[in-house]
Amino acid sequence: MRWIFVNLPVTDLAAAKAFYGGLGFGFNEQFSDERTASVVVADNIVVMLLTRDRFTDFVPEGTEIGDPAKTTTVLNALSAESREEADDLLARALASGGRPWQPAQDQGFMYGVSFTDPDGHVWEVVCMDPAAVQ
Repeated sequence: MRWIFVNLPVTDLAAAKAFYGGLGFGFNEQFSDERTASVVVADNIVVMLLTRDRFTDFVPEGTEIGDPAKTTTVLNALSAESREEADDLLARALASGGRPWQPAQDQGFMYGVSFTDPDGHVWEVVCMDPAAVQ
């Protein structure tokens, strides 16, 4: 099984932890410290929240760390089992300090919502009718 690790620079680790915890995700304390939080999204999906100074330890020296509140460089997408689950995750995101991003997209066979975390990292939540995929 492959794992996905998404590494995100954050300006306020406590606020980021409150946001991702508000989405209902857990934390792996074994891989968390005062500058890092390991967010368990699913059995094989982990979001590593890294303070901006800690994030610089993983990139070449002199590399500028982008500001997701000013420039979109990645769209992170999660699947949902239903429209209700997608809408629920959006509601949790907004209640936990996130902001709306794009209007809901309803294409009949596929439905999606989106939001940003407090730092501006974009997340989309999409559900698709399995019969339409076949």
